[in-house]
Amino acid sequence: MSTEQKNSPASAALRRFWSSTTARIGTAGIALLLIPALLAPLLVNQRPLIMVKDGVFSLPFLRYIFSPESSEKLVEQTFNYLALLMIVFLLCRLIRNARVRRWIFTVLAVTLLLPFIFTKPKLERINYRQLHKNGEIKAVFAPIPYGPFESAGSPFEAPSKKHIFGCDDIGRDVASRLIYGARVSLAVGLFATLTALTIGTAAGLATGYFKGNFDLLMMRLVEILMCFPTFLLLLILMSMLSDRKFEQSIPLLIAVIGITGWIGPAQLVRGEVLKQSALPYVKSCVVAGLPAHRILFRHLLPNILPPVLISFTFGVAGAILSESGLSFLGFGVQMPTASWGNLLRQAFDNPLDHWHLTLFPGLALFIAVISFNFTGEGLRRALAPEKAE
Repeated sequence: MSTEQKNSPASAALRRFWSSTTARIGTAGIALLLIPALLAPLLVNQRPLIMVKDGVFSLPFLRYIFSPESSEKLVEQTFNYLALLMIVFLLCRLIRNARVRRWIFTVLAVTLLLPFIFTKPKLERINYRQLHKNGEIKAVFAPIPYGPFESAGSPFEAPSKKHIFGCDDIGRDVASRLIYGARVSLAVGLFATLTALTIGTAAGLATGYFKGNFDLLMMRLVEILMCFPTFLLLLILMSMLSDRKFEQSIPLLIAVIGITGWIGPAQLVRGEVLKQSALPYVKSCVVAGLPAHRILFRHLLPNILPPVLISFTFGVAGAILSESGLSFLGFGVQMPTASWGNLLRQAFDNPLDHWHLTLFPGLALFIAVISFNFTGEGLRRALAPEKAE
């Protein structure tokens, strides 16, 4: 890295970020959730990772990476694709020529999509663990050899050596459902917040720059929506969609949480745009006759990104809590899809006897929320150091 790069504003912000203990703890917590979520098929799988039968070598789990058995197939495929893409990226880093590296990575990234598109689902109900126990096959299993939909123990079984976090109400392994539940929470948290931030940023940019009657009407709409508690609005919308026979799936949750969460970002961006619009560089752009879209996206947007990025990390924590709350109340992710909220719901009737269904999902939620909040605080100190003092 050159001296100029080391002294750039981005490098200085990165150094400030990593110098914060809060930021490091938050980043470690996010990694603790994200890495198992990405590597879920390798950590949690009832099918062998490697199998030898009658001298024939095979990888039974591989088909289900490209075409998983799940009612939320799109979410599963997205995480599996990102995991494989991460491996491709690390391998491409070994190529020294930057231009060649970019071309190879792009080609491999596009090629990697093909098996996800063309691999057909296959329903399979083979008890590989029993075959392995009987000596019919030789196999290497995942660390948690149970699927998230597989009843492998007794209902409400307590934690043991066989099931480290116990079992749920129909005997499914809680550890496997926690890891796959992390995919649900992260998908909803990240994509719902991204949706809300996109809508809010667009609305804030337009109202803050054009002002006038448009700003007046938009702010009145925002004030009306602010009269409704966000979670209550979510419950009403999900209930209405349920009555109209809409399937309560993860993409629907992302859309609903995203659409109800744009008010805060819109107000934040509007305030920043009003502040920036009074500065000489914006006035000189207007005098020079630059078109509005260029002023908005080439000049204003890059200068308001720091508070938007900070808002994003705090928003993810809020979206994860909203999804878990909706799932706990029965309006969110539906069975058999794994979710931290519906795991907590199973312990509702007797939380003391079913303490493992309260403790472990609750701990996962705590880690998720505090990690994104800590990371947001670290970003705030790194990107706006004068305000953090």
